Amino acid sequence: MTTARAHRRKATAAAIAAVLAIAGAAGCSSKAKDKDTGKAGAGGVKTDVGVTDKTIKLGALTDMTGVYATLGKSVTQAQQLYVKQTNAAGGICGRQLELTVRDHGYDPQKAVAGYTELEPEVLGFAQFIGSPFVASVKQRIDADKPLVLPQAWSASLLGSDYVRVLGSTYDIETINAIDFLMKEKGLKKGDKLGHVYFEGDYGENALSGSKYMAEQNDLTIVEQKIKPTDNDMTAQVAALKKSGVKAIVISAGPRQAASLVGVAAAGGLKVPIIGNNSAYAPQLLATQAAPALEAMYYVATPALPIGDDAEGPSKLAADYTAAYPKDALDNGVVAGWTAAKTMGEALTRACEKKDLTRDGVDKALLSIKDWNAGFGVHDFTDPNAPSSLESVIIKPDKAAKGGSSVVREPEVSEAAQSFKRS
Repeated sequence: MTTARAHRRKATAAAIAAVLAIAGAAGCSSKAKDKDTGKAGAGGVKTDVGVTDKTIKLGALTDMTGVYATLGKSVTQAQQLYVKQTNAAGGICGRQLELTVRDHGYDPQKAVAGYTELEPEVLGFAQFIGSPFVASVKQRIDADKPLVLPQAWSASLLGSDYVRVLGSTYDIETINAIDFLMKEKGLKKGDKLGHVYFEGDYGENALSGSKYMAEQNDLTIVEQKIKPTDNDMTAQVAALKKSGVKAIVISAGPRQAASLVGVAAAGGLKVPIIGNNSAYAPQLLATQAAPALEAMYYVATPALPIGDDAEGPSKLAADYTAAYPKDALDNGVVAGWTAAKTMGEALTRACEKKDLTRDGVDKALLSIKDWNAGFGVHDFTDPNAPSSLESVIIKPDKAAKGGSSVVREPEVSEAAQSFKRS
């Protein structure tokens, strides 16, 4: 860990110290009583936190009102759809699923407070949006042992038996993205590459992928660090244009991506721009930036998009549209469904072992290898690795279902295969 990152972690800890103090005072004395060692329940299945003879309680810590509100809504509704369909089919292990949702609005204190509230009540979390927020409670998760399947892809979340990254981490995703730029969009060795990124775990992890590709290909990275509250990318575009970049990576949110692409096109900086998976929402195609997005913008994602013709996306798109006819399809639906489906698979395997305790569910997840929820193959046997190294490259497309179309199928670049984290 660099000194700068250590300082940021300390700052984050200080910002949420009051919440953590309350959590410690209110929760520590009761947890020992609440968490049984695993008593046999219905069907002879061992249970502890969040499981009764009739229900399995899961938590969702989402963003419905902050920078990722669009993503949060789609992820949450997809998971609610999974719960509804699973319960209608009889549930899991003779029990009905319950999903309790809390909106943190991409606020660190609310995220920690939400975890503190739900952790003693749920078996695990099928959703936790925000790499910095998951990282801020990672030590508590390792102690409490609820399985957490976050909608966050920072490599800082690796190494835990209980926080499992679904799909490629941001560094790997960025390596695959730049490989695409070099092989298919004209970026060459010796060129300058711009990288606009959020401060914090997400952006910095993506930046490490850019720096690795720079070392491998004699690229010069022109950095532009921004905050989640920065929505106008005019200054960043001016700096990148002045430096002569030949392509740009953006590791931020959809609003920042739309501004970056729109301002770049208007200002004559017509270079290919590629974003990490969190940097696009099809709702952007209803903005003035739509023509520029369709012409210049690409996105690296860990899974097939919701509009793909494969069986998994096609069925989910139809089911989601039937359940939420007024809401747009986007890849948050895929992220939410995949996490819920993965949690369901772990619960099913744990039930077969007659152990629905937190430890039992985690061990069940560790047994899952070469498993496909319909959007890509996952391997959960190594907590130190993401479940996949593949990335799909998509582009905004008004004519496509879900607002995007595939321009490169799931692929792991040679650079990603050889990448080793320091």
